[in-house]
Amino acid sequence: MSYTIIISKTVEKQINNLPNYVKKRVIEKIKILVEDPRPANTIKLKGLDQEYRIRIGDYRLRYEIDEFNKIIKLLQCKHRREVYRD
Repeated sequence: MSYTIIISKTVEKQINNLPNYVKKRVIEKIKILVEDPRPANTIKLKGLDQEYRIRIGDYRLRYEIDEFNKIIKLLQCKHRREVYRD
């Protein structure tokens, strides 16, 4: 069963500001999430209910899964040194 991906304007800007080679890889990973919300090498973030991250080189894609509604909400797509800062 496929999931719906929700991308906020903030995350869309973050993705658009990435280098082209990274942007392509991020888009590929997002397409994979539609069918499999927890692909290989996905890490569940400690202390957070339904938040996960995917490593894409030096960048991280943080997202939240709503199993009941089959929705994946992208939270951040930033360099690894910036993604966990609030």
